[in-house]
Amino acid sequence: MAEDKIQQATENMIKNLEEKTGKTLNEWIKIANSAGLKKHGELVAMLKSKHGLTHGYANLVVHKALQSDAGSAGDDGDLVNAQYKGKEELHKFYEKIIGGINAFGGDVELSPKKAYVSVRRKKQFAIIQPTTKTRLDVGINLKGTTPAGKLEASGSFNAMCTHRVRIENQKDISKELFEWLKQAYEQAG
Repeated sequence: MAEDKIQQATENMIKNLEEKTGKTLNEWIKIANSAGLKKHGELVAMLKSKHGLTHGYANLVVHKALQSDAGSAGDDGDLVNAQYKGKEELHKFYEKIIGGINAFGGDVELSPKKAYVSVRRKKQFAIIQPTTKTRLDVGINLKGTTPAGKLEASGSFNAMCTHRVRIENQKDISKELFEWLKQAYEQAG
């Protein structure tokens, strides 16, 4: 059901993109691909500054151009498996964290991307990313909370999150981590 809503919202956005700009999504993808840029953020910035797209439309175009969204990349399981190839120990951490998050409620949505999994309610409240071969990062969108201890400021990790928790071993998946995630989940409702 949630996937249907996301699919419908994406289809509406694609239709609106063409109506507002006079160019189809495929035309925008060609523009993005011909820019010679490879990083998501650089492409979004270029589409906004050079072509006047809003952030939402630029982000949509770039995800489709790079095939980094769940809908473009095929099976969500393939995206997650690719993220953890050669990082199987971290995949166990991912599964444990997802299990805890799913206990928050039936409205949790997982949206795998190329490099991470977006965790959403009505909006994204967390991401889970295998950043290195030995570290999983949990980005949390937690407004009004001062970074302290394991809950550090997101910094350059991900602009869509306010905080980050580094998971390097089993004990890092703590009660405190789930309290922060639960608070972010509630804020996203």
